[in-house]
Formats: sequence, C-alpha cells, structure tokens
Amino acid sequence: MNSHSHKRVLASVVALAVWLMLPTLVMAEGYTHALHEVKSFDAVYDVSTADPVMANIVFWAVKNSYEVPEVGSIGARRIAVVFHGFAVKLLSTDKSLFKTEDLAEVAKFQETLKQMKQSGVTLEVCQYAVKVVGVKEATILPEVDRVGNGFVPVIGYQNQGYAVVRLP
Repeated sequence: MNSHSHKRVLASVVALAVWLMLPTLVMAEGYTHALHEVKSFDAVYDVSTADPVMANIVFWAVKNSYEVPEVGSIGARRIAVVFHGFAVKLLSTDKSLFKTEDLAEVAKFQETLKQMKQSGVTLEVCQYAVKVVGVKEATILPEVDRVGNGFVPVIGYQNQGYAVVRLP
C-alpha cells in the first residue's frame, strides 16, 4: 500500500469516527444553554394519557430527562409524576381494563414506574379520577401514592418551584 492509500484509509477512519461520535457530541452540547446556572432540576409531570404504547414512548423521554449525565451533574433533582383522568387505568393491575394486545405494553409501563420509584421519583394518583374512571383502588400499584385531587399536588409542586410538564 502506498502513502496515498494510507492517507485515504486514515482519512476514512477519522471521518467514520467523527460521524459515529457526532450524535454524542451534539447531545452533550445540547443542554449548555438550558442548564446554564441551574442549581436543581425539579419537575412535575402531569399525566393524563391512557394509551400504553404512547405512555411507554413518552416515559422513555421522562426518565431520560432526569437520567442524562448533564442533569446528574447539577446535583439536586426532584421529580414527581401525577396521574389523573384515564391515565389511572395504566396504574391498575386489573388486566380486564385493557385489550389483550396491550397487556405487554401495560406491563412494560408498570415496570418503568417501579424503576422510577426505586430511583426516588414521587408517583401520585388522583383518587377522584380513580373513582370516576371506575378503577378499583385495591388494584392500583403499591408504588403509587394516593391523593384526593390530582390538581392539588400539581399546583403545590409548581408553587415549590417545580417545572410543570403536561403529558396529555
């Protein structure tokens, strides 16, 4: 192999390495402005979606939002999730509430919630919604705290400085 061929191979390897690293570099640089001088990462996610497929897609992003290294390096973080409306179905162990084809997605979602609880996330469900939607309280996951009215914690967390993220 001549010198010219070595240079082409080296240039190709370098180009490939840069191309492979580009998404990581872009992601790492993406939070510079948003997290500038942020001392804590406090968020309450206000959830009303009852679609288990959509919930799994969205909750990947929710978990990612507080697990990314840039947020971890901030230090303090407080995360709460409040469920109301038909979203309360996703918290139930009653399989009859779901289509058979959705059961795997529901199980995946509930496992995500268990992981979130283990990592310190506060999970709360609106008891009013549980009653109105017709979910039996005894079937609600034990990881989820009960509150009378789901709007109260959303407002309370907001007044404590949490950012409110609405997930319809």
